[in-house]
Amino acid sequence: MEKAIVIGATGGTGAAITEELVKRGIRTIAFGRSRQKLEQFAGKLGNPAHLTLAVGDAMRPDDIVAQAGGADVLFHCANVPYHEMEKKLIPLGQSVMEAAERLAIRVVAIDGIYPYGRRQTALVTEEHPKQPHTKKGKVRLDYERMLFSKRWSKAKVMIVRLPDYYGPTANEASYLGSTLEAIAAGKMAFFVGNMHVPREFVYLPDAAAMITELASKDFSYGQNWHIPGVGLISGREIVQIAQAASGHVKPVIPMKKLGLSILGMFVPVMKEVIEMLYLTEEPLTLSGDKYNRLIGPIAATPFQEGITATIMALQQGKSTIA
Repeated sequence: MEKAIVIGATGGTGAAITEELVKRGIRTIAFGRSRQKLEQFAGKLGNPAHLTLAVGDAMRPDDIVAQAGGADVLFHCANVPYHEMEKKLIPLGQSVMEAAERLAIRVVAIDGIYPYGRRQTALVTEEHPKQPHTKKGKVRLDYERMLFSKRWSKAKVMIVRLPDYYGPTANEASYLGSTLEAIAAGKMAFFVGNMHVPREFVYLPDAAAMITELASKDFSYGQNWHIPGVGLISGREIVQIAQAASGHVKPVIPMKKLGLSILGMFVPVMKEVIEMLYLTEEPLTLSGDKYNRLIGPIAATPFQEGITATIMALQQGKSTIA
């Protein structure tokens, strides 16, 4: 991989991957809709000479093609709001893939665990049956089928699957992102789901490092890959670490079905979270065996270290390159 373009570079995963690419000295094009956000992000990274900013709409293949600038890998990190997923996710993916096909470029698509449905084993491998029982899970499975469709003969694609994530660049797309932002600011916070059940979370800088390793291997394409976290942790433990790091102890309120329903009357995206609450009661844990065997050791920042670094970065008002 000599040059990469990151679609959705100022989002949670996009920013983390862009930071990792820049840290490795890889020529990188940060593609996004807002020049202001792109310039602010570049400033946080120190405006490196090997980072190029590209303004465009990922829904327009022509915009991507015009800005690709000789990149040999495209990271598709753009996403859509929860309440627009059914209408916009696949059209967005098709736009990116149409551009990739014209460019004959390799594609790394970032996705989650929704297509698996309910877990059937303790650790979920890449071969786990995909039996989604939610609307979002079914849309995500159709999205996978579109990405791996035979209609794309020149673009080579892989899907990397992350569990819930956190980190300095995490935003509202992450359940935990807004919780940690509120704790860092010394405000009352909400926590989506059950705070007592241990769940898997991945630290975004770790995920970005593993994804970048995968992107550099030719044999990685045409497959699904799991990007696991360091282990399991409960919401209560997360809050304890975050509050200790922030120096603030304000209430953290768990949001379950009733609370999300009420909040959803004012914030539509919150209502859409309800059907995914099963994952907070019956957590699904990703197996990292395939990555370990074929790529190498899994990046595994301990929760104490990762959550503390996240709180510190949020309080400083910036993300950092580890």
